[in-house]
Amino acid sequence: MKILVDADACPVKQIIVRLAKKHKIPVTMLMDTAHALNDGYSTVITVDQQADSVDYALMGLLSREDIVVTQDYGLAAMVIGKGAKAVNQNGLVFTNENMDRLLMERHVGQKIRRSGGRTKGPSKRTKDDDARFEAVFESLLNERAGLF
Repeated sequence: MKILVDADACPVKQIIVRLAKKHKIPVTMLMDTAHALNDGYSTVITVDQQADSVDYALMGLLSREDIVVTQDYGLAAMVIGKGAKAVNQNGLVFTNENMDRLLMERHVGQKIRRSGGRTKGPSKRTKDDDARFEAVFESLLNERAGLF
């Protein structure tokens, strides 16, 4: 098992690394060339800035027993399609049961924005968001460790 992180705009990298160290699980952070990271623990893979470059690189590394942290619904759909686990920065675990709704909401939002409309952006991140992510992520780590 390993942890793969779509790290470009991930606000919970420190939590991921702390828990990964505790559980002795390797972490790979994937990001494009506009970002830099050196946390002293993770393997960092930098890809070009082309659309979906991080997604393609991450999928090439993915195994069934892995956990992926991403806010990208499309990437999450591919991850769960391969039998791995995906979670977002707020602790939402992506599943077959919630993916259709999430992708439809994304599609509707894109249509509104393309036609000149506006949609509500994300709320400001809180300590409660971090605590919720940490609890869910720790639970996923324990669950995956018990499976393999």
